[in-house]
Amino acid sequence: MNNEATIDKMNQMRFTGMVRAFTNAVQAGMKSDFTPDELIAHLIDAEFDERNNRKISRLLAQAKFRYKAVIQEISYIGSRNIDKNVLLRFTDKNWLHKGENIIITGATGVGKSFIACSIGNQACLNGFKVIYASCMKLFSNLKYSRVDGSYSKEMEKIQKADLLILDDFGLHVLDSQARLMLLEMLEDRHGIKSTIITSQVPISGWHEVIGEATIADAICDRIVHSAYKIDLKGGSMRKNKKTQS
Repeated sequence: MNNEATIDKMNQMRFTGMVRAFTNAVQAGMKSDFTPDELIAHLIDAEFDERNNRKISRLLAQAKFRYKAVIQEISYIGSRNIDKNVLLRFTDKNWLHKGENIIITGATGVGKSFIACSIGNQACLNGFKVIYASCMKLFSNLKYSRVDGSYSKEMEKIQKADLLILDDFGLHVLDSQARLMLLEMLEDRHGIKSTIITSQVPISGWHEVIGEATIADAICDRIVHSAYKIDLKGGSMRKNKKTQS
């Protein structure tokens, strides 16, 4: 079988990485440098990397992060009250496999969303499906989905996500629909899937934000007590960047 026929069949089977590696090897005159098993291993590695990169790109696009952030870009200056060892814990897969949660609190502009997005980005790089959502937009969209009949489908998507990031929780007091939606999604994910919540409101004020004591107790029981807690301090990172520029 000639090389063109081999490449044509690879293309038909959508072995994009394999095609590129084989073509490069042929064009560079390197094909004869490989033993048969080495050539097969080289082609398999190339195809594996290609598919993995496509998967990561797809996961990142589907997550729709607010910021293109990575953990390596986080500033650990003393005034921010960030423990680097804690954040580095979230670069591996164990906490996601265990369905553990993270709560990030602090004043506006201190970098809550950036850190949440950086952890979510790392989760995508590790092959996990992530959903990022602003709480206000999420609850609004879910209310509309009740009207058009897609509510169950939307909640199923949230339930299946390996990591759910709820950003800007507590900007407004939850109404009866929103608090029940929040309870439902946390109940479905409890102990199975991970959730990150960012909020300007300290945890001690969440009962007031949620609004109804019994439901507030149930929500906090499912997310607060067993979560990693990061309470950011210091001034606005946005103002610091403007000053530096």
